[in-house]
Amino acid sequence: MKKIVFVDRDGTIVREPPDKQVDSLEKLDFVPGIIAGLRSLIEAGFSLVMVSNQDGLGGKGYPRKSFTIVQKKLLGILAGEGIRFDRVLICPHRKDDQCDCRKPRLGLVRDYAGSRSFDRSGSFVLGDRTSDLEFARNLGIRSVFLSNRKSTLASYTTSSSEDACRYIAASARSASISRKTTETAIHVHVAIDGRGMYDISTGIRFFDHMLSQLAKHSGIDIELKARGDLDVDEHHTVEDVGIVLGTALRRALGDKGGIERFAAPLDESVAAVVLDLSGRRYVSFQCDFKRESVGNLPTELVEDFFRAFADGLGATLHIDCRGRNDHHKIEAIFKSVGRALRAAVSIDPRARRRIPSTKGIL
Repeated sequence: MKKIVFVDRDGTIVREPPDKQVDSLEKLDFVPGIIAGLRSLIEAGFSLVMVSNQDGLGGKGYPRKSFTIVQKKLLGILAGEGIRFDRVLICPHRKDDQCDCRKPRLGLVRDYAGSRSFDRSGSFVLGDRTSDLEFARNLGIRSVFLSNRKSTLASYTTSSSEDACRYIAASARSASISRKTTETAIHVHVAIDGRGMYDISTGIRFFDHMLSQLAKHSGIDIELKARGDLDVDEHHTVEDVGIVLGTALRRALGDKGGIERFAAPLDESVAAVVLDLSGRRYVSFQCDFKRESVGNLPTELVEDFFRAFADGLGATLHIDCRGRNDHHKIEAIFKSVGRALRAAVSIDPRARRRIPSTKGIL
């Protein structure tokens, strides 16, 4: 399914002049950061569709020829930067005309609104007017508002074009999963291209601390809430968190196009981790613990967690650890897995969107 960003033109891609018409080349001036931002959306796998209201286009006050000259130049500059639009949709009417195609109405995008290949959950409207936000609501997708003003309709508001596009691009590799059994209830949201932010609660405080290390050192944002039968023991909670977290990351990676795939970082003090996002589930865990528990986390569950995590993620994972202090050893393992993940999920700029396998799939 296609993830689409419907992009407004005047005020979003190009600066809007005082007379509200970009009808000459002298008035053509790009919004700062928008070219780099739109390119990042293309690289993240989004399709772009320009949707613009052009009041009175074709009338005496706004000749179509004037618009065409500017539009051709605009699209040519963007194409030279690797930015191409799947479609360019223009409404030439004024508000008083009460047409069906003027945003926020859906006349221009009726084909998308009724298409099963259009991924609503992963698509956005990017614009600088409240009509763009209403357009997104009518289309049933999220909106990003380029403005200094807050809006309850917008999913995200910023005055920076690059920040707006970064927010959208990060969503391309994100996933949410909820899983409920008679033993556990778990909700996870991950954003691979995040900043290592975390909000984690499992009822096992040392486990929360370790998962926060995983987020911090991988650069992956993790929101995780888990309720388990801790009155029985910690095993079900730890293992199920591993399954759900790994599965969420696998879904967020999509087809894995362009990723580095392999990672082999070494923390020279205690831990070495090798990770392959191969789709083949295998774990080698070489680490002995002297203590029965660290905090309220049984040490035997560390290996169980990573086996469940690798199974959900679809990964080959080798972990070797040595040291004296079990707390330090466990923390070193989580940090090293985080660093391995950070490297493995990174996009290789030389192979964007290409699957890193001779098989063509992972």
